[in-house]
Amino acid sequence: MTNSNPHEAPPATSRQAIDFPTNVEGETPDNAADRKPSHSSRSRFDLYRDKVRGDQLPKGSIHSSAPQTASSARARPAKTLLKRFFQLLNPFRWQIVWILASLTVSTMLALIPPAGTKFLVDYVLTAKPLPEPWASRFPTLSDPRTLLMWTVIGVVTISLLKIIVHIFGRWYATRITKRIQLDVRHRVFEHAVRLPLHRVQEIRSGGVASILREDGGSVGELVFGLLYNPWRAIIQLIGSLLILAWVDWTLLLGAVVLLPLVFLSHRTWISRIRPQFRAIRKQREQIDASAAEAFAGMRVVRAFSRQKREAGRFVTENNLMVRKELYAWWWMRMVEMVWEAMIPLCSAGLLFYGGWRVLDGALTIGDLMMFLVYLLMLLQPLAVLANSATQFQNSLSGLDRVLDLLDEPQEMQSTTDSMRASRETARGDVEFRNVSFTYPGTDQPALQDINLKVQAGQIVALVGPSGAGKTTLCNLVARFYDTTEGQVLLDGRNLMDYDVESFRSLLGVVEQDVFLFDGTIAANIAYARRDATEEEIHVAAAAANASEFIDRLPDGLNTLIGERGVRLSGGQRQRLAIARAILADPKLLILDEATSNLDTDSERLIQESLSDLTQGRTSFVIAHRLSTIAGADLICVVEGGRISQTGTHAQLMEDGGKYRAMVEQQVQMTLGKADPNLAEV
Repeated sequence: MTNSNPHEAPPATSRQAIDFPTNVEGETPDNAADRKPSHSSRSRFDLYRDKVRGDQLPKGSIHSSAPQTASSARARPAKTLLKRFFQLLNPFRWQIVWILASLTVSTMLALIPPAGTKFLVDYVLTAKPLPEPWASRFPTLSDPRTLLMWTVIGVVTISLLKIIVHIFGRWYATRITKRIQLDVRHRVFEHAVRLPLHRVQEIRSGGVASILREDGGSVGELVFGLLYNPWRAIIQLIGSLLILAWVDWTLLLGAVVLLPLVFLSHRTWISRIRPQFRAIRKQREQIDASAAEAFAGMRVVRAFSRQKREAGRFVTENNLMVRKELYAWWWMRMVEMVWEAMIPLCSAGLLFYGGWRVLDGALTIGDLMMFLVYLLMLLQPLAVLANSATQFQNSLSGLDRVLDLLDEPQEMQSTTDSMRASRETARGDVEFRNVSFTYPGTDQPALQDINLKVQAGQIVALVGPSGAGKTTLCNLVARFYDTTEGQVLLDGRNLMDYDVESFRSLLGVVEQDVFLFDGTIAANIAYARRDATEEEIHVAAAAANASEFIDRLPDGLNTLIGERGVRLSGGQRQRLAIARAILADPKLLILDEATSNLDTDSERLIQESLSDLTQGRTSFVIAHRLSTIAGADLICVVEGGRISQTGTHAQLMEDGGKYRAMVEQQVQMTLGKADPNLAEV
């Protein structure tokens, strides 16, 4: 049947990557004919590379399926990202202080052994006498062999001590990194599950998993990329500069000239790398989401024999991601290549100048050797700082995306003035007062001018053609969305005045598309009440007519049902969902085609159970079957987002109109004489 209202369910967000043709081995002639060259990974990469060169990559939020921000949009500056990162570190500040302190000690200890080079060259190998202060204080060291032995012992002892302190500090840093990853992932998950429903649907389940795993994990890696490694490099840099200044300040000037190169390389290359890493992370997120979607819909994939198509799409998207990763790798290697060329050139220049100074008698050979060792220790942290700048751009892009998500507003946030709904005090009166609603991102209203009063304990049946707005109306009752205009009232109070989580504790929902979790039957029934006893679970299962098949299973309630209940039939899944709602003992009950997947005998038993379940509860029932709606206290006919008729079954049959036509059509269809011009019930 044609959908008369495309906004009955939230509109699907278009995905640019959903239909990329394949260009891999094993491609059939049919799908090869569909392939357009402009959609190959190579051609799309060429467009991507042009955007990188033109500095046109999106810099704002680019989560899966969300609108990409234009390249002109202002991205978070590095200072903002660093500030937010240190805010995330605030709970671990004393642990970070301890890590940096141990790292400082181990790095300073590492600066001592190279000084032994001067002692070995000047006072052991050349038999030059020790300076007077050393000779008078340690006379036994005047013997070259004794000096050699103690120098080696000192170097080994300090090196071992440095290793112990370093390993301890690094282990502690790794431990804190994992704790930060857990903390960030927990924050992201807590925030994501409270996003507005349309945003959750835009990000997609596989995309959320990618953000939690990849982006959340990269934030913890900043402990090393932004703190640990740079801090060690800075301490080693400062220590080496001081020692070099003590040896020969003129040689030091030649080494210090390298410092501006770090800044220049950062300004020239690094600032353009982070947008590439953001694009790569988005690509990975889309790949994960599409793969999860393909496996979730595997029955459809196989029914239409699209395995090669899905595999080809997966490979094509991965080809594009690999091209982007290799391109980013070359940008990163540019900095490394500069430093790999500069370090030997500078070393050679300083060696020539130092050798000249030795020939002039201004320096000893030991001074020159020690200087060259410390020069390498100076250049190494400079290279580390330059390379770290490229590495942590990747992690910063992950932090940037995490902040994109954390900065999104949550759904219906409670305030200090919000009321807490209580099962003991709530009556269940529901009223729609001049309600209109438009789904986010659309212009066409899904509901218009809805006025409806439902007394506590009444059963309201919603009927009408598909897409008329029945599910949308129930979504407003459950407060999955807030109204665009007007109010939905519970016991005379606007739903917006209630704390949303406490309000939803009053709800029980059974939908046509049943969702069950991977686990046992008992765990799925008890999802509504985690403290439910086994006896209460048995009672709920029996009331939903689920005991009939549960008792036949070898493990009974402890039977594993697989992801989304794939090991159960459609009717069995439906009955478990009804049992879950029965156990919740709700004040407000929403049944969206709750008996649609049941056979005639099971439906009869379920109708009896639902009759008991709805007693004393305000119930909204969406159904097409006459047997389900005939006994309702109030029937509402919904057409084009408006309520066109209300009344009991007898009243509406007497009044005629749309409802009577739908009932007559159903009767005729049952007798095999359906009138195709009549609307579906």
